[in-house]
Amino acid sequence: MRRFVLLAFATATVAACGSPDADGDGTITMEEAAAKSKDMVKPEPGKYRATVEMVNVEVPGAPKQFQDMMKQMISVGPQTHEYCLTKEEAEKGFEEMARQAQKNEDCSFEKFDADGGTIDAVMTCSRPEHGMARMTMQGTGTSTSSNMTMTMDAKTPDGKTMKMTMKSNQERIGNCDG
Repeated sequence: MRRFVLLAFATATVAACGSPDADGDGTITMEEAAAKSKDMVKPEPGKYRATVEMVNVEVPGAPKQFQDMMKQMISVGPQTHEYCLTKEEAEKGFEEMARQAQKNEDCSFEKFDADGGTIDAVMTCSRPEHGMARMTMQGTGTSTSSNMTMTMDAKTPDGKTMKMTMKSNQERIGNCDG
């Protein structure tokens, strides 16, 4: 979860950086995004409060028990937690996270538009044993905060679908203790 929150934060703190599709093949690999992310605004080290809210979940054809569980997740409301972002983690920023994601997932960006602290991106991940997911990310960010809306459309290998929308906000609230 922490890695996902940091990815959302780092992705939202992009500075203007031109077209990330370095080889012009129409697909923006995680490596290409990582290379372009060197110019991104990096988050400041410190203590952050992250709020994640599930806005919508649709699972057509799922058992009633599963659909009820999803409705319960939405009705709980925003979930908040605090974490410490070290100087080392802040320095690595999105570039290192993108490189790590490339090792673990078959992901690339269809779109990666960033300008002046805004992000509009579409990332797809596909693994035969897990299925395919397409995530749109739109938001804004600075070195001490970010706001992002993410929508994921997923399809399992057996054809089942799920759509999930969540909002994520990060805010630096002080220095880390210790």
